[in-house]
Amino acid sequence: MTYVIGSACVDVMDKSCVGECPVDCIYEGARSLYINPDECVDCGACKLICRMDAIHWEGDLPDDQQRHLADNAAFFHQTLPGRNAPLGSPGGAAAVGRVGVDTPLVAAMAAQRSDH
Repeated sequence: MTYVIGSACVDVMDKSCVGECPVDCIYEGARSLYINPDECVDCGACKLICRMDAIHWEGDLPDDQQRHLADNAAFFHQTLPGRNAPLGSPGGAAAVGRVGVDTPLVAAMAAQRSDH
């Protein structure tokens, strides 16, 4: 089981969750953050701190956010545009830095305005 970042993060990326994650498993795409399902220890610290209410435990995902479960995993398991291989499980987001690309689902989403 893992936590999933949904559409409320797109174009906002508050990043309060990044510093709270004890295993550094929240990676930065171009427009959204993604939780690595293989590195997440299911502690819930990210959900508690998220000011955007964008993070949900996969078993509690609202119906309108279900597509983000597979999409979040795809960020790590599929070869994304402009990359030679899947990101996989590099063992920590800090060492990787900003990935700078998103999954096709997030990339195709309409731009969201942030008031935060």
